[in-house]
Amino acid sequence: MAYSRSQTVCLTGFQGHPVTVEAHIAKGRPALVVTGLPDIALEQSKVRIFSAFTNSGLEWPDTYTVVNLLPASVRKSGSVCDLAIAAAILAAGYTVPRDRLEGTVLLGELGLDGQLQPVRGVLPCLLAAERAGADTAIVPLRNLAEASLVSRLKCLGANHLSEVVAFLRGEESLSATAPVVPEEPAAELPDMADVVGQETARRGLEVAAAGGHHLFLLGPPGAGKTMLAERLPSILPPLDEAAALETTALHSIAGTLKGTHPRLLRRPPYSAPHHSVTMPAMVGGGTPLRPGAISMAHNGVLFLDECPEARRDVLDALRQPLERGEILISRARSSARFPARIQLVLAANPCPCAASSTESCTCPAPRRHRYLSRLSGPLMDRVDIRIEVAPVPMSAMLSADAVPESSEVIAARVAEARRAARERWSDAEQEWRTNSEVPGPRLRAKPWRLPTSVTKTADWLVETGQLTGRGYDRTLRMAWTLADLAGRDRPDSGDIAEAAGLRVGWLPPS
Repeated sequence: MAYSRSQTVCLTGFQGHPVTVEAHIAKGRPALVVTGLPDIALEQSKVRIFSAFTNSGLEWPDTYTVVNLLPASVRKSGSVCDLAIAAAILAAGYTVPRDRLEGTVLLGELGLDGQLQPVRGVLPCLLAAERAGADTAIVPLRNLAEASLVSRLKCLGANHLSEVVAFLRGEESLSATAPVVPEEPAAELPDMADVVGQETARRGLEVAAAGGHHLFLLGPPGAGKTMLAERLPSILPPLDEAAALETTALHSIAGTLKGTHPRLLRRPPYSAPHHSVTMPAMVGGGTPLRPGAISMAHNGVLFLDECPEARRDVLDALRQPLERGEILISRARSSARFPARIQLVLAANPCPCAASSTESCTCPAPRRHRYLSRLSGPLMDRVDIRIEVAPVPMSAMLSADAVPESSEVIAARVAEARRAARERWSDAEQEWRTNSEVPGPRLRAKPWRLPTSVTKTADWLVETGQLTGRGYDRTLRMAWTLADLAGRDRPDSGDIAEAAGLRVGWLPPS
């Protein structure tokens, strides 16, 4: 029977889904039919594969050939299936042994000359193939370094379809080592030692880093808001193995992995889209669906400068990922989930004229009110820390007496605070990694409930309407972070008071 099958993987959002490629060669008018809900890129693979066969010296089956992509009810997208379709047709035509395709997943786009072109999303595709039981992967040579990040798969690279055919016939071997090209050294992260003054803002940044809390900075131009936000990644702990793999997979899908020999991304990512960013660019979209700026900041920092200038619907799109740590994109014919566990930093000027001081501001009060009220209450209620950033006086900038702490010193305290939180919640048999992830009801129940003598400041703010229920829970989380930074087992009244001060430091107009 002129029938064969091969294995590949297609992406749906962040998840790779194993796909079985069936090929059947039958008598009839010469044609190639592809079924199984292929998108336009896959439908056009017929032309690419035919030309690749011709230019590789391979005989094209001059009969009726059917290719089916299983499961047939799931839409497939992208050109990643080209190599697997070609291999299935070759095996069905007895050009290569069928048993050589067992346990092997094939990824790659074919050029008209038979060259294998690199594809996006190799890392999440191979992780899915590994879970499905594959033991070998054949990928374009330029994707081999990325594929090798999946340590439990034997990954092989090829430059041309003819090389894959020779390998499947047992005539040649494929490279298991990606070509190493000297890389430029990674750029050093901006250091907190550059930030002069701004003690309150520095403290807020440290608390945000230690507990994974969201941050809002309000101040005139030149006060240092952007400078502070850019230095937040420098005091965050490196990503663990699971987070690094997940983050690297997202960047693989987006096609932003740098260099010819990529490694796992160990530093928390930093994403800072312009305030004119569109909805698809922020949340993700396109065909096929790709991650947006929110997901590109997964396990890292998303910074929005001049945030009142952004579109209201774009800002409100942040609410779902801030609560759930993921974003769901739904389209008429497809939907996808992307992880989006971010640390949000918002920055704004006090008024639209962006005056350097209140004395030089010409905006009437209603105009200032309208400007800041572009930040919706539901969004701001999810931001833990609000800080007013005042301009640094010239005396502080020129003073040589006080040397600001470096990122290395602050990062050590942050790492110790995170270790304490992780151990506490681990002992409680919970998977929360930071205090910001702990549900509020758990902190208000035994054994974590704090006595009213400790929480009286936060209780009073709720009674006077300055804190919502969500704000109260977030204040408790910050208090636990402050206690971890100070090396205490439980928060005291001072921690609650400081957390409440960081929380209500600024409130948007109602």
